[in-house]
Amino acid sequence: MRHNQHLSGAIRVPRQAAFTLAVVLAVCCAGTALAQDQETRVFRAGAAASNVTPPLGVSISGGMRDRTAVHVNDELHARCLVLDDGAARIAFVLVDNCVIPRHVFDDAKELIEQETGIPAAHVLMAATHSHSTPTTTHIFQSEPNTEYLPFLVRRIADGVRRAVNNLEPARIAWGSGDLPDEVFNRRWHLKPGAMPENPFGNRDDEVRMNPGRGSDDLVRPAGPIDPEIAFIAVESLDGRPIALLANYSLHYVGGVPGNHISADYFGVFADRIQELLEADRLEPPFVGIMSNGTSADINNINFQEPAPGRQPGEQMTHVGHAAARVVHEAYDGLEWRDWVALDAAVTELEIGVRLPSEEEVTRAREIMAAADGPEMQTLAEIYARETVLLSEYPESVPLWAQALRIGDLSIAAIPCEVFVEIGLEIKETNPFDKAFTIQLANGYNGYLPTPEQYALGGYETWRARSSYLEPNASVTITAALMEMFEELHSRASE
Repeated sequence: MRHNQHLSGAIRVPRQAAFTLAVVLAVCCAGTALAQDQETRVFRAGAAASNVTPPLGVSISGGMRDRTAVHVNDELHARCLVLDDGAARIAFVLVDNCVIPRHVFDDAKELIEQETGIPAAHVLMAATHSHSTPTTTHIFQSEPNTEYLPFLVRRIADGVRRAVNNLEPARIAWGSGDLPDEVFNRRWHLKPGAMPENPFGNRDDEVRMNPGRGSDDLVRPAGPIDPEIAFIAVESLDGRPIALLANYSLHYVGGVPGNHISADYFGVFADRIQELLEADRLEPPFVGIMSNGTSADINNINFQEPAPGRQPGEQMTHVGHAAARVVHEAYDGLEWRDWVALDAAVTELEIGVRLPSEEEVTRAREIMAAADGPEMQTLAEIYARETVLLSEYPESVPLWAQALRIGDLSIAAIPCEVFVEIGLEIKETNPFDKAFTIQLANGYNGYLPTPEQYALGGYETWRARSSYLEPNASVTITAALMEMFEELHSRASE
């Protein structure tokens, strides 16, 4: 079942039913009113960043075993941008976190609607996917920090509220640049006989994630990359930078100790683009934002070369600075617009779950019973635990797909770790001039491979709470997004 909500920035002239002269007069009056409205309408933008750094001692997610924070390498933020075309508003929130469940985002959206009037359907919230952040949902052997969640909800809502407070007349532009040297497909075909046994006791996978650098067993990557860094920039009418929202299809980079809190290269980019745009210490403060594109099968490791020697945090700094450089180089060529129409749509889908069979659950319980201690150690034990827990899931789950329009730019939002092929398809087939996708948006529903990639197997398809949607889920979600984009495009032409 689908439930659609939308806003429209289009101006509609009411039909007049009368004599020919009356019709002519009505059209003339409507044209005059439209011209006057075009002259008086004002586009506005506002931004703010809320610090969401947790206390030390919290659980850190991003691994198959739990970790406890003992140090903050760099602060975490919820970075917020609000756009207003005079008739409608949309809001973006990018949170420095690995994955965030829907109920956390929903609670924050409820506060935002109460306090600012921006409807939930017009708010896109997403996690960046840093693997050095507090646990917010049940994932592998990490449990959510229940005391942190209300704080996170409040800080997200406050960030949007402050961004609304900062709204001012603005101009907007969007552009892109390519950074191919930092993205690599992490799923590889191997030579015959080189595939290791998977956690379920068989060797039927055709690809392996992260197969090892410089291995003689490498044959070819299982998919493409997307080198584009797309971005939206907003400035005050006198040219003062307000915010910049970028999008790059790259997994986290990492490199800090496992028990340190860090925003990863997403935070580095935000700081560096501020420096390059000479936007430090402005009032209101400039907000740089990096969102994660479709990077479920993409990381920062060139498996055909040996690992370079890096100090802790050096690689994420390198990537963040490289991404900021590409954006800054494209900045001077932007075409600025004093006004654009905003529009949005959202669809709630019901997606099937890959539940384990009774035999698989029985086998999993036997593996767990034979394990030493309460913490699972081997892959077989860890996935046995996932099998048992997943057996309690419903047969289907609700999932939000969202589409936004900013002028002739379209943005898709999907609550999954999305394979890069899906993002490339959305860019190529949507009806707008420009498009990109923000993943892990409005919730968390695990990995989203294409049916073809699902058939190849590998880590991203292994059934767990991190990968449980039915094999054709990406087809359903992409079709829903295309339907919404067509709707937005049709309304834009009215």
